[in-house]
Amino acid sequence: MTHQPTVGVFALQGDVREHVHLLEGLGVRALAVRRPSELDHCDALVLPGGESTTMAKLARIFELDDPIRKRIADGMPTLGTCAGMILLADRIEDGASGQETFGGLDVTVRRNAFGRQVDSFEGDLAFDGLDEPVHAVFIRAPWVERVGDDVEVLARVADGEAAGRIVAVRQRHLLATSFHPEVNGDPRVHRLLVDLIPTS
Repeated sequence: MTHQPTVGVFALQGDVREHVHLLEGLGVRALAVRRPSELDHCDALVLPGGESTTMAKLARIFELDDPIRKRIADGMPTLGTCAGMILLADRIEDGASGQETFGGLDVTVRRNAFGRQVDSFEGDLAFDGLDEPVHAVFIRAPWVERVGDDVEVLARVADGEAAGRIVAVRQRHLLATSFHPEVNGDPRVHRLLVDLIPTS
């Protein structure tokens, strides 16, 4: 019998339901993660959009911060979207005072880089490894200022004032997007995460 992988979605704060729906559509078991015992059952993890400082504080309160940090360091496939990208980043610019991350992704991320909520926007992005563009929704989104040598750039903003800004990256078992791939029901970014889960 084939093992059905379990993908956790960090569920202490953020947009959880849409991620769960997309993952279940890909044939994996999706699990809302609020405590370390639930993380133990996960083969991969999604860190969703939300408020990155609040998410980090709640992770510490619920004793999830160190277990998540260890699982990421040990190679657990992880997708961070919007605030989740910030939580994966090793370095933050314009972060809140004392802001913590789980780290693991060798990038510098600028928090709220595209502006306030009223500056939210959407558009189509060419995404490396996908045949068709991704329709990306940006909501108080970060962008990647700098990437380490081992980080692959997957997508950049095509036009406008932010043209050329990096909005999707991959480093080994870690994926991150500035935008919300779960909003419009396109499962392809989540499929990239699922494909990173070892089959044995």
